[in-house]
Amino acid sequence: MPTILLSYDVEEFDMPFEYGGRLDFEEQLAITTEGLHRVLHILDRYNIRCTLYCTAKYALHKKALIQELHGKGFEIASHGYYHSQFNVKDLLASRLALEEIISSPVYGYRMARMMPLDEAEVEAAGYSYNSSLNPTWLPGRYNNLNKPRTVFTSGNLIQLPASVTPFLRIPLFWLSFHNFPLAVYLRFCKQVLQKDGYANLYFHPWEFVDYARAGNATYPAYVTRNSGDSMVRKTEQLIEWALKNHYSFGTTHAWLQKQTMLQQRFTGGGSKEL
Repeated sequence: MPTILLSYDVEEFDMPFEYGGRLDFEEQLAITTEGLHRVLHILDRYNIRCTLYCTAKYALHKKALIQELHGKGFEIASHGYYHSQFNVKDLLASRLALEEIISSPVYGYRMARMMPLDEAEVEAAGYSYNSSLNPTWLPGRYNNLNKPRTVFTSGNLIQLPASVTPFLRIPLFWLSFHNFPLAVYLRFCKQVLQKDGYANLYFHPWEFVDYARAGNATYPAYVTRNSGDSMVRKTEQLIEWALKNHYSFGTTHAWLQKQTMLQQRFTGGGSKEL
């Protein structure tokens, strides 16, 4: 059964700084947390569990919430230590901080804004998988058309790119969901699910909040379009469409474990290719 791997990047809401605004840290936390509760209300209603890529900074300020979500079956993965700055040492530090909070291993990593990083450093920091690659071309941000489109391994690290369509590599990330007509987005999802057997989709909790005036920033329309209540409705429609078509949902680590076990079963246990 094809699987949709929903994931949410749980971070301090620092987007205003990209667009000439300012927002104090408590308000950054509040916007993300409000959006996260709206996400959780939807997922609980449909009994769906997913992967939450958390910055250590957010998690350290919301320990009880992160512990609760881990206890309810959500996978907690790392989104770095801070969202607006990066140092290689943060790879290990963020994993250790999250593991101390949830008292369980943290397997996955996603770089803030899907920026490039040294994959060997991710592996050295103790992660099993990395989901930091958007294998598409986005002017001013990505040019990854030469990278693998689907899950692969490098060294001992599993690489799980964000999903893009076959052939044209149209990305199915959060901005596409906001700006494509829903029927078009779902058609692209169906192409990916039928071709690849899974779709790796990522969003952010703050998309579920009407943040157009947050921090007195001047946001472009394509960033704020269909946020807040519209995002809630579109997410519900996405889930209902998926369930109607008998697609499943799951956490990233559990799905990757299953794929690895299946691959080893059919290859005699020696291959790491997925």
